[in-house]
Amino acid sequence: MPIRYIPYDKVPVKGQAILNNITRTQRLLSYKDNDKVYERIIRGIPYYELNEIERVGEASENLIIRGECLSACAYLKEQGIKVDLVYIDPPFASGADYAKKVYIRKNPKLAKKIKKAEEKLELDELASFEEKMYGDIWSKEDYLNWMYENLMAIKEVMSDTASIYVHLDWHIGHYVKILMDEVFGEENFRNEIVWKYFGPTSTKVNYPRKHDNIYYYTYSDEKIFNYEACLVEYDEKAIRRYDKIDEDGRRYKIYNEKDGTQRRAYMNAGTPTEIFEIPAEQNPYYGTQKPQALLERIIKASSNEKMIVADFFGGSGVTAKVANDLNRKFIHCDIGINSIQTVRDRLKESRAGFKILEVQDGLNLFRNPTQTMDKLASLIDGLSKEKPEGINSFWFGVITDSKYGTIPVYLPDLRDSTKKVLDIVAINEVINKEIHNFDSFSGEIKKVVIYYVDIIDLNEIKKFIKENNETLIEVELRDLKQVLDFVVIDDKVDFSLNENGLLYEVKINSFYSDRLKQKIDEYNAKQASKAKGSFITISDDGLELIEYISLDCTNESGSWKSDSEIKIDKNGFISVDGVKTKDFWDGVITSTQKPKRLKIRNIAGDEIVYIC
Repeated sequence: MPIRYIPYDKVPVKGQAILNNITRTQRLLSYKDNDKVYERIIRGIPYYELNEIERVGEASENLIIRGECLSACAYLKEQGIKVDLVYIDPPFASGADYAKKVYIRKNPKLAKKIKKAEEKLELDELASFEEKMYGDIWSKEDYLNWMYENLMAIKEVMSDTASIYVHLDWHIGHYVKILMDEVFGEENFRNEIVWKYFGPTSTKVNYPRKHDNIYYYTYSDEKIFNYEACLVEYDEKAIRRYDKIDEDGRRYKIYNEKDGTQRRAYMNAGTPTEIFEIPAEQNPYYGTQKPQALLERIIKASSNEKMIVADFFGGSGVTAKVANDLNRKFIHCDIGINSIQTVRDRLKESRAGFKILEVQDGLNLFRNPTQTMDKLASLIDGLSKEKPEGINSFWFGVITDSKYGTIPVYLPDLRDSTKKVLDIVAINEVINKEIHNFDSFSGEIKKVVIYYVDIIDLNEIKKFIKENNETLIEVELRDLKQVLDFVVIDDKVDFSLNENGLLYEVKINSFYSDRLKQKIDEYNAKQASKAKGSFITISDDGLELIEYISLDCTNESGSWKSDSEIKIDKNGFISVDGVKTKDFWDGVITSTQKPKRLKIRNIAGDEIVYIC
């Protein structure tokens, strides 16, 4: 459970939105076949404890937060932190699964045999497999509920002069625009920015979709807007119109006035436009990464130096990276561990100072919520995701039991913060709606299982079920956290620590990851069915499965202090303490102080810490 709920001080603008199919922050409970409102629940923003995981560089106000947008906003509000610019690039409700490439590194023993350290393999020559990062699969109503709560929470931490840019596309953007009118007010809508990108445009059945939409709102009329930052260079045709040059080298053209006089019209630094023609950037780790040039224009236009720029769906960390480069403070938030690691490493290379915080919401997540949901299917005894006809999508799967027969099982969607708390409203939906839908099921349902992450009051929920369940179906409640505790299984490493003159050497002798072995076995099984399938083989010591090694010579526990670190890129080249080299890793990491802890990250992002 959260420590407490922080109330919303700011209310949405009344009477703007016309979407009546979303519940918004205030949830209404009404009984089946009864229009009377029974109870109104107003929670606010859930506030959890946050632990400091790592501190990089000098003490700084820059933050990297692993957790949901709501939890991050609750923390910021509790700490009295106001943000001056928000850019978010949330899921687009596109129905697509997004995956990342996981590349096998060079084994240190094999790397020594390569004569030219500068030789760089083409990406298609590197052994790799894909891992799902998140599934952008929502019903429209669920997505809008989730988005509304996020926008309300973000509004709570915006300064009086703040701006917000919400980046979406044709799938859902027009609906979110209506929500933003309600949350921020139609009068605070400033413009719709069109990001026009380039790429394949061939289509014979439709106009090509080659742009995204960015909705730009401000908190009030007292906004930050740097006009010069919005100017783009004139094209050649426009430049030719300014066909004269004065003694200072400035271009101008002559205007003939109505009274017969002439005046000079000088060409300024550029022309403002709401159409951003910026090429997309490809990132093998984040297929949805947005280009730095896009963020540069937004951050320069709507913030000044030393101001705080926040991205609550931070992904690969472009917003934080650009904000830091432009001498702004940054707040990066994301639920996925790969996002946190990616932005941590790129900001380390930029010599930024920051703290990494993790929301303690009771969830032992495996990399990201989507992969965790997939894991749960195999961790719950007897659970099958194949549902018989008559069991709808509300239920995650079914269990077949000798006593009860078919048991529908509900799991809260860990990608959606609105589904985490089991309260009277949620359980009422089960007993007064969902279990009545079993009429179309050919068999008899005697029992359902409801898993929860948080619960308002267990006894109150049980009492409500007893008093209001008019069916003979038993409703069993189970704590999902007890299952989630088994999601993460540590990798295994064998290492040795030795003194070598003035240096301490940690040598990694072997590394084994059962999770990676399963993924590679799955990949090889698929390749075996192909005529020209290529297979991934792993050496006995398994060192090619390591991406990152760090030594903490300062702290025996608590927040991590990386006193020495090595990161191996997909081509096998290493960065030492954030500095890129053309060297290959030799299986050793050194430090001038005696290490107290060793951290190893595998190529999929799982980290393990050992006491030296």
